[in-house]
Amino acid sequence: MDIALLGIPMDLGAGRRGVDMGPSALRNARLSRTLRDIGHRVSDLGDVPVPLPETRDKHEESGLIFLEPILQACTAAGQQLAMLGEEVFPISMGGDHSISVGTVTGAARSQRSGLIWVDAHTDFNTPASSPSGNIHGMPVAHLVGLGDAQLNSIGGGWHMRPEDIVMIGIRSVDRRERDLVREQGITVYTMKEVDQLGISRIAEETLERLGSLPRLHVSFDADALDPSLAPGVGTPVPGGLTYREAHLLMELLSESGRVTSMDIVEVNPALDHQNQTAHVMVGMAASLLGKRIL
Repeated sequence: MDIALLGIPMDLGAGRRGVDMGPSALRNARLSRTLRDIGHRVSDLGDVPVPLPETRDKHEESGLIFLEPILQACTAAGQQLAMLGEEVFPISMGGDHSISVGTVTGAARSQRSGLIWVDAHTDFNTPASSPSGNIHGMPVAHLVGLGDAQLNSIGGGWHMRPEDIVMIGIRSVDRRERDLVREQGITVYTMKEVDQLGISRIAEETLERLGSLPRLHVSFDADALDPSLAPGVGTPVPGGLTYREAHLLMELLSESGRVTSMDIVEVNPALDHQNQTAHVMVGMAASLLGKRIL
């Protein structure tokens, strides 16, 4: 398989600095080499230009911190992914999770697609509901057309259908955000469901629910994992996915043969221990792209 890596070194959407180093951390954790060892052909497209927060005005009066540079970076990322050939599997390396407004849109290439959101958070706030104004808590809402009109214009106004989204590993949701998720009918598997049902059944139900869709995008936030496994994240939440739960989920999604693109986001080397989180996330990507025990 042809795989293209694209870095979006952006921490403009987050409340803490450091995730802009995520793409470098993943490269240093030998993401390219790991995927080549499985048998894939890997090209690195470099990084989308992203300005430093210190060089830009936050413009907090809009309810969206750093809206303009985030809009520019997400638009550039989406355009670059949309130009890739249909046979190419893109892996977008963040950066904070606001990059997904651009990467999910670009990878979809204006086609109906499914989204598997592996995260501790639903990221379904809008400017009106967000308690912080940080855009990394808003990408899914904007992907379905809620929120800011400028962010919603990325990709020419293409939007996802709420029924085409499944969230897994959720355990931290704002009060008003919870209402929005319920109103839109998003399918959510919290850690309670992970404990009760198990990952195998959740993967089976997810693939069945998205069964009519030939294209699936996996957006994997490192904070979906338990902080003991992935300490290098800006918003850690105890009680996350274990090492084996996460790998099993990736392996089962891989076996479906329907995943066509991926995000790896919120890896923060400034908060990590010896690049542990990046190495774990490289392993997750490898499992999604075919690495097996035997």
